[in-house]
Amino acid sequence: MRESLFTIGKEVKIKASGESVTISKCHYVKNMKRYSYIVKEHPKTFFFEEELIEE
Repeated sequence: MRESLFTIGKEVKIKASGESVTISKCHYVKNMKRYSYIVKEHPKTFFFEEELIEE
């Protein structure tokens, strides 16, 4: 397992919309071998690393 690209509290942008958001939770999805993130602004939606970019 590799290290998470983004840390909790980090501000990032959603690639598709350009919206600035803050990471609130991070979880490694073992069977997909990648991290998923929940952001403070959309707590019922998760994003994968490739859907987010650093601000």
